[in-house]
Amino acid sequence: MVEEMKLLISQGHLLDPATGRDGTCDILIEDGRISRIKKSLSVRKAQVLPARGLLVFPGLIDLHCHLREPGREDEETIESGAAAAVAGGFTTICCMPNTEPPLDNKVAIRFVKDRARQAACRVLPIGCLSVRREGTLLAPYGEMAAEGAVAFSDDGSCVMDSLLMRRALEYTLLHQRPVISHAEDFSLARNGVMNEGALSVKLGLPGIPRQAEEIMVARDVALSALTGGRLHLAHLTTQEAVEIVRAAKKRRLPVTAEVTVHHLTLTEEAVLGYNTQAKVSPPLRTRRDVEVLVKALKDGTIDCLVTDHAPHSDEEKETGFENAPSGMIGLETALPLAWRLTLKDVKPMEVIAAFTTRPAMVLGLPPVGIEEGQTADLVVFDPQKEWVYRREKVISRSKNSPFLGWTLKGRVVYTLVGGQIAYRSPD
Repeated sequence: MVEEMKLLISQGHLLDPATGRDGTCDILIEDGRISRIKKSLSVRKAQVLPARGLLVFPGLIDLHCHLREPGREDEETIESGAAAAVAGGFTTICCMPNTEPPLDNKVAIRFVKDRARQAACRVLPIGCLSVRREGTLLAPYGEMAAEGAVAFSDDGSCVMDSLLMRRALEYTLLHQRPVISHAEDFSLARNGVMNEGALSVKLGLPGIPRQAEEIMVARDVALSALTGGRLHLAHLTTQEAVEIVRAAKKRRLPVTAEVTVHHLTLTEEAVLGYNTQAKVSPPLRTRRDVEVLVKALKDGTIDCLVTDHAPHSDEEKETGFENAPSGMIGLETALPLAWRLTLKDVKPMEVIAAFTTRPAMVLGLPPVGIEEGQTADLVVFDPQKEWVYRREKVISRSKNSPFLGWTLKGRVVYTLVGGQIAYRSPD
């Protein structure tokens, strides 16, 4: 961390969805906050970060990642995950509770908060929806919310009991924390390892039908309508699920949704050759689904972009396609991969909003924006920089990514957390 009290980001192009700022300015940072924003500033005894030709926007928020601590520190820790996050431009990350043991009580939530004190970025814990994520008994929401849990989820497992999900949504009215649903009918998805279709038949792999997602999205939306509870739908993948969410928003239901960067980048064909690095849950779908998801992000039906960063060891990923765990890492590659959407008529401001103002809105976090007086969580980004994502350069403890060897365009130059440089590009 840099010790200087003053930082001057010089002549960067500001893109801020919260204020609508879109132009070149200087930003002065003092004591961790933005003190002045002007077209040009002259400041004595300030460290200057030259940003001409670069973009400056609010620090990214990842609503959905897995840090594996406690229990699988060989795959990732809160510290290593946060280090990967700031390299990707994230200043706040929300960790899912499917750890060992799971985050289903106030002691577990406090453990994450305590470990996060030494992390390179802000780490916000998400508590379990049910005790031990078993889907039978509601977890103690009140004590976890009081300890700092920002949402509740059994991510990785679908809550099959509709009454339990109803009660969970009712609790969101009391504690003002959303329920994040992994909407996938387990009885339909059971034993499936990829999208069900012609390709799964060709590969001889058991498929997961798209209806497994659509049935549970429809159920959870119906329960949100019944209770008025705040529902956030994780990692949507299908055209039909998007249409259900679009109809819910037309009814003004308290429903929000997210899509992962990899579901916007890859299709089911990425698993050809039995590539376990492309095995994820829910599975990669078709080109048509990708097109619909991009359109839904653009028109606001889908609110947020997320990484679903899911570290796994090489040994686990090399056990064969059917036995390998689902998931890929994504914190370091999410922003440049998402930036590719600007080639598909998604405006840069919309991409940034899906990583900043919208996830803050979903979680009820303080406003995110580049304004005088705001905490200086900022990213300086070079949209033209090309770089190769190499295994030996990966910061995450795990290396399970189908994007290894890809040439990416767009790289984080600096990430500032609380006005201090948490990451500086080595290039």
